Amino acid sequence: MGGLIALLLGAVLIQLSGANPLQAYGVMLAGAFGGFRQLTETLLKATPLLIIGLGMTIAFRCRVWNIGAEGQYYIGALLGSIVALKLPGLNAVILIPLMLMAGMLGGVIWSAIAGLLHLKRGMNLIICTLMLNYVGILLVQYAARVPLQQPDGFLPESAQFSVAAQIPTLFGTRLHLGMVLAVLLVGGVYLLLWRTPLGFQLRAVGSRLSVARCAGMKVDRSILTALLLSGALSGLAGILEVSYTYTRLKGDISDSYGFSGILVALLGQLHPIGVLIAAVLFSALMVGAQSLNVVLQIPASVAEVIQALVVLFVLAGHAISRQSESE
Repeated sequence: MGGLIALLLGAVLIQLSGANPLQAYGVMLAGAFGGFRQLTETLLKATPLLIIGLGMTIAFRCRVWNIGAEGQYYIGALLGSIVALKLPGLNAVILIPLMLMAGMLGGVIWSAIAGLLHLKRGMNLIICTLMLNYVGILLVQYAARVPLQQPDGFLPESAQFSVAAQIPTLFGTRLHLGMVLAVLLVGGVYLLLWRTPLGFQLRAVGSRLSVARCAGMKVDRSILTALLLSGALSGLAGILEVSYTYTRLKGDISDSYGFSGILVALLGQLHPIGVLIAAVLFSALMVGAQSLNVVLQIPASVAEVIQALVVLFVLAGHAISRQSESE
């Protein structure tokens, strides 16, 4: 119901923009799912959203408000890129796993800084993770412009990765192995959260902190673990995106995936399957918005408003439903 209300309000915005809402939604739908090329583009954009959304699901299930996915994404991309640039002669079978591990390490390091500031110094976790986003982005922009810049280059970007450092594609299409990994992570995160003692502890801390403390659970360790796991997945998304889409480190390597991944996790009701569906929906809105702009000359910002309305009304509907059940 919330999604339907959001689409109705979006129709009003489209009408005010001078276009037919039904035609506009048809263009968006065709732009996202109207053919193999369009579907491929939607799935490509859904991949980083899904991985980051899964990481945020782990954190938010533990009530760890990690708003720093964008910064962790950037630092993961940075460390993974350093491995790719410094070890270009390695075989892909060795090099790509090393890059992915370095990317995850980057996300872990960046989230650990916020976690330690929160646990050891009592700093607000939301503010810490949020501010580290900007530091991470600026650090990558500096790295791409100075120490890692392509020799004799003028643009803020590194040299192109070797072929061995680029994520392999599948069956001659633009689909790549990173998408397979993202889908496997859906099952992995589900098993972690609902089938392991660690997952039970993370959810217990997130559900009732005081009860978890009384039960003798190590709350601080759980908070840090959830934060590090979410950071690792954000870093993984960063190096996957750079390795496939850009094939080099640039100053701008994100389409606000870190921030959108947070919304994807919330829209997916913090469940891996829900996050998978939400990531594809969000990606379809992003890809469809481009078609909307090209075909009907409607500003892409209208589609961004529709995205925000969908998230807002779906979450509001869920909150109202839970309140009604509790009464």
